[in-house]
Amino acid sequence: MQSSPVLLSAVIRAILQLLGSPFRITGNVFCSNPSQHFSFLKSFAAHPNDESPAFFTDSLSGSDYRNVEEHRTVVLVDFDCPTAMEILANASHQEIYYNYKWILFHTTSREKIQIPTDLRVLVSSEVFVLHPDGEENVAVEQVYRHRPDTPQIWETFGLWRGNQGVLEDHRSTPITSRRRQNTQKALLRASMVITHNDTLQHLDDYHDKHIDTITKVNYILTNHLIDYVNGSVAYSIVPTWGYFNGSAWSGMIGELDQDLADLGASPLFYTVDRIPVIQYIAMTTPTRSKFVFRSPKLSFTDNVFILPFDTFVWYSLITLMILLVLILTLAAAIEWRTLDIDPEDSQSLRPKIMEAFMVVFGASCQQGSSQNPRGFSTRCITFLAFIVLFFLYTSYSANIVALLQSPSRKIKTLPDLLASRLKFGVDDTVFNRYYFTHQTEPIRKAIYEQKVIQRGSPAFMALEQGIKLLRGGLFAFHMETGVGYKVVTETFFESEKCDLQEIQFYELIDPWYAIQKNSSFKEVFKVGLFRMQENGLQERENSLLYTKKPECHGSGGNFVTVGLIDIQPAMLLFAWGIIISLGIFCIEFGAKKFKHELQQRMKCCRKY
Repeated sequence: MQSSPVLLSAVIRAILQLLGSPFRITGNVFCSNPSQHFSFLKSFAAHPNDESPAFFTDSLSGSDYRNVEEHRTVVLVDFDCPTAMEILANASHQEIYYNYKWILFHTTSREKIQIPTDLRVLVSSEVFVLHPDGEENVAVEQVYRHRPDTPQIWETFGLWRGNQGVLEDHRSTPITSRRRQNTQKALLRASMVITHNDTLQHLDDYHDKHIDTITKVNYILTNHLIDYVNGSVAYSIVPTWGYFNGSAWSGMIGELDQDLADLGASPLFYTVDRIPVIQYIAMTTPTRSKFVFRSPKLSFTDNVFILPFDTFVWYSLITLMILLVLILTLAAAIEWRTLDIDPEDSQSLRPKIMEAFMVVFGASCQQGSSQNPRGFSTRCITFLAFIVLFFLYTSYSANIVALLQSPSRKIKTLPDLLASRLKFGVDDTVFNRYYFTHQTEPIRKAIYEQKVIQRGSPAFMALEQGIKLLRGGLFAFHMETGVGYKVVTETFFESEKCDLQEIQFYELIDPWYAIQKNSSFKEVFKVGLFRMQENGLQERENSLLYTKKPECHGSGGNFVTVGLIDIQPAMLLFAWGIIISLGIFCIEFGAKKFKHELQQRMKCCRKY
């Protein structure tokens, strides 16, 4: 395209104004004619406005390509300069076509520019080619290809009308990813993780939804995405998401990193070491992995024998019993002074603190007493004590019955879980084995070391086995909830579903869909996935394959048996009572024997 510096400057400025943001410009223009190059620079400076680009440099060096995240750099390439092809080749090698914008033109000839077939001008590339269209007009075209091995595609950007001095915008939309959405059945490679061989037979029929669920969901979403871009797809199967073995990545990440796949059809978690090698673009599967357990009975975490009454009620009850003992002792003392009571009568209540206490304590337990009051006042006090303590005893007993059937909600956090007496198990999946063994936070690490691997049997188990133990109670099972609840729904009674509790273990965000780092399809894929989310396709597939937490519809329908753990405090009290009684018996027996020996010695002394 034979052009004057002023014309070339006007066309380039018109292109940048259509793009709509300020840019910095670099490149060699009129390299064989310094005076025309100066006129070109002067023409830019003669039209200052807020959207005019700043001109930083007129030479290209290796340093210009270091910041591959720079999106506002425009590189001008004069094909009449001897270094033009070298500049393009170096740029292609460093893959900056993803970010820089390129304007290619002739300054002295009218030949149409031919783009070398080995240049990576892909879907995200912004390569503008100027060529003459008649005597006064300049056609502006863009070139790209879907893959390095597919033909080049030319699209019209605009037409410069020389007689009017304007650039007509011929684009269907200013958004590049929308214009290049149609890949024209280009082959896209997708890698997905399969951990069970049978999954390949049931990827889209919703059979065995609890097996490889995350892959099944995203297999369907990937097919929708391929339809959205009008492409074709070839899947590769790997057994794991991948890890770094010291020299290279394995699994799905390895295929993305080594350009063996364009899409990661099995989403994966964010980790710091993965960020440099893959690109996360959208969250497609809102799944959670948690410890799930049935709430243990209240007696498993608390002493139910002290729960029926509030603390102040217990204080009031103790105070009442002390007052009753003192008043009953005082009344009995008065009776013994005023009434004619046979001292040998063992059935009469004597004015002693211990005997009054036994009467009041027997009344509190509704057991009666072997000591009978003789006077009217002591009988009234005893009768009043039995009436008051009867109502307290009835309330206490009724509360005990209710508490023995109540679940405990005391285990709410990871520290509570660590301190509990529950047994632990973990669903045997690749990511569970990885994240449990790599925990560094103290509480989570302690759960793994003290609860998971110290339980005396294999800590990692099949999903069905873990849920079977979960149903039996006193067992916490770590599983992907959307998957595990499918088995829970099928095997649990309705009343058993009411006891389910969850505690989050991982501090991770939901899995995200991944593609190659710096993929030219990044914006196209991202828009497609967000469109599926907005249109409800993503929610539909997740709801069909993931099961929500079962709702409670049968609370209280089961007969609750009382076990030894429920009466443990009472048994301990009984045991301590026996021990203390034997101790007192030994003391009394020893004291009596000592007294008897002492009397014998005193008798002997009197004889002499």
